[in-house]
Amino acid sequence: MDFLQTLVSIFMQYGYFAVFGILILCGFGLPVPEDISLTAGGVISGLGYANVHIMFLVGMAGVLLGDSFVFWLGSHYGERALSLPVLRTVLHPERFDKVREQFKKYGRWVVFVGRFMPGLRMPIFFTAGTSKQISFFLFLLTDGFAALISVPIWVYLGYYFAHNFDELMGWVRGGQTLILILVFLLIGILVFFWWRRKHREGKGKK
Repeated sequence: MDFLQTLVSIFMQYGYFAVFGILILCGFGLPVPEDISLTAGGVISGLGYANVHIMFLVGMAGVLLGDSFVFWLGSHYGERALSLPVLRTVLHPERFDKVREQFKKYGRWVVFVGRFMPGLRMPIFFTAGTSKQISFFLFLLTDGFAALISVPIWVYLGYYFAHNFDELMGWVRGGQTLILILVFLLIGILVFFWWRRKHREGKGKK
């Protein structure tokens, strides 16, 4: 709670710019939880220091810009970028190799799932860039779709519970679980409709 309150104090002074800047730095691996940053942005909206709908857009922009830069680093510099201090501290060669193997197996789905995995988000997006298996447009589309699930949850949680930090922290602790449930539910629905379409096509050919 202390860390959330610290971010809220900073954000109240500098508003959208602080939220936007912190989220971009989160994309570079800054050890600040992205969900807490978005929640703090929602809190200052609930306290009247910002507009919550604009805060949602700022959150989306900060998240996607930070992610895109990490992807660009991987795409433009490849594995040479691993020598950069900003990457060397969070992306060890062993982790890079493991993520690369997963990306070879599952492709862009790793990008989608990576948005909901704080510790692996940056390695996954960097590896997506180095892999050459996904275009920037497709990366942005996939990452943006995933962000549309997570970003509003954190921002609006902060907004609706801005005056009750104890209850807010309870929701924040369970928020990641809620998001993962929604993601798996969405994937299940998509798989079901894909299976039903294939089943109907199979019947039509008989």
